Amino acid sequence: MSIETTAVDEVTVLARLSEMLRELLEEYGLDDTEITMDTTFHDDLELESVDLVALSGQLREHYGDRVNFAAFIAERDLDEIIALTIGELVRYIVGSLRAAP
Repeated sequence: MSIETTAVDEVTVLARLSEMLRELLEEYGLDDTEITMDTTFHDDLELESVDLVALSGQLREHYGDRVNFAAFIAERDLDEIIALTIGELVRYIVGSLRAAP
């Protein structure tokens, strides 16, 4: 498990999350897709639930138990999950890391 050594901020988290997503998107030939805070997982990146499970694993591997993607998703209904943006996840990760001891 790697530990973030840089300051916890949205720019840093967005960059790392973008790397993780590009790994997933490479399988679909979409790894050159622009990823911003407004990018949606469903409409823009066309990720399926299996991709979100893979992302969850990557987040856990990188951030450890400090970031619980399953709990983050569980708080949302289907329409909210479909509309989920990268920015929402970035802000959740930043908040989780700042709250962690």
